[in-house]
Amino acid sequence: MKFVMKFGGASLANGEKIRHVAQLLKKYHDDGNEIVVIVSALFGVTDKLIANAAKISRKDKTKHIDEFIESIKELHYDAIAVAITDKNIKKETIKIIDDKLKYLKRAFIGICYLGELSTRSIDYISSYGERLSVPIVNGAIRSLGIESGSYTGGEIGIIVNNSKNQLEFETIYERINAKLNPVLKSEIPVIAGFIAENKDGIVKTLGRGGSDFSASIVGSALKVDEIILWKEVHGIMTSDPKIVPDAKLIPKISYIEAMELSYFGAKVLHPLSIEPAIKKKIPVRVKNIFEPDFDGTLIVSNNIHDKDVVRAISLIDEVSLLNISGVGMFGVPGVIARVFTVLANAGVNIIMISQGSSEANISIVIDDAYIDLIISEIVLEFENDIPLKVTKDKDISVIAVVGLGMTGLPGVSGRVFSALGNNHINVIMISQGSSQHNISFVVKEKDAINSVQILSNEFKLGCNS
Repeated sequence: MKFVMKFGGASLANGEKIRHVAQLLKKYHDDGNEIVVIVSALFGVTDKLIANAAKISRKDKTKHIDEFIESIKELHYDAIAVAITDKNIKKETIKIIDDKLKYLKRAFIGICYLGELSTRSIDYISSYGERLSVPIVNGAIRSLGIESGSYTGGEIGIIVNNSKNQLEFETIYERINAKLNPVLKSEIPVIAGFIAENKDGIVKTLGRGGSDFSASIVGSALKVDEIILWKEVHGIMTSDPKIVPDAKLIPKISYIEAMELSYFGAKVLHPLSIEPAIKKKIPVRVKNIFEPDFDGTLIVSNNIHDKDVVRAISLIDEVSLLNISGVGMFGVPGVIARVFTVLANAGVNIIMISQGSSEANISIVIDDAYIDLIISEIVLEFENDIPLKVTKDKDISVIAVVGLGMTGLPGVSGRVFSALGNNHINVIMISQGSSQHNISFVVKEKDAINSVQILSNEFKLGCNS
């Protein structure tokens, strides 16, 4: 069989875990499978790179650069010491890391002297997490006697359009096939996830869920049997086990359900990152790296209808409710458009929205971090023409009840809100799309965990139900 396997930062946190990854790959390789590996940065490295770049752009801290580079070097040296057992390969890998750190240091010095951190600089700096992890994973595989090669996304053909940073997938697929198919029989290619290039060779990154996205692109290009996303969890659960201890694993889930759950707080994967694979009907599996014999969760493109009305319940914390009201809004065209423009210009994503039929009230859920900024921007936007009252409620949470089995089935909403009402939980705001497979609502933060537990029991989503 042919697999693309993606390993995230938690799976590559240290030398022991990297060695475990290499041994896992050897098992699949020895069973006669063709494998392509996509890797993220070592755990926490990308955040450290970006934070350091931001810090030195504000003040002249050339001394700090040396300290930071030394700390990154030590982290990767420690991983090499444990992950790679062959002395020659270890020495070779250390040299590669040293060379890459020289270029990283030059980039930091440039940012420090300019006192500016551009989007291009952020892309370049943040790409070094994966650039540094690939040689170590590659070396660990080679230490086990298996041929392996290392590549960046740009080197295998993930090139974005210069003008709009768009991906021309069919052209990318052709380039990936031309690069990787000839080597699959003889080696395990190890590819830096998250990284692409534009047509001028300038580094671009693929954003949130970037390594999963890389895996999806490569898997689609090679038409693999399965894309496996290795995590430190069994798969996608019916709820957060920290909230519902007896939450069940979902063995198979549709893409649309996985997308809804991920959007509403489940952090196993970013839904848009696997979209290329879903379009090509490539199955995507989430598996536990420490229990590889466990089947995990299979995400498929087609809808799955079974006896479960509700598939899972998800929770979003750290959000705020923005309320905009005023009789001056009644019958005035373009008010919502102007509000949306303010949010878009600030780069703020709308999680939920509700408007009363009177048109005199709009409620919007956004991330906590932006609430004060958005309030001031909206007041400024309307101060000269429409008198508005803009308030916030930061003590809230959003809960999403998800399941394709809800579609067209009467009484599901009644069960949801009756169960909450019977337990004296007040629902502040409700949203349900026309697809009917997601009922989302807002409750007070203090009621959120209890709400998830009540609904999990109501729809029998726990192992003991």
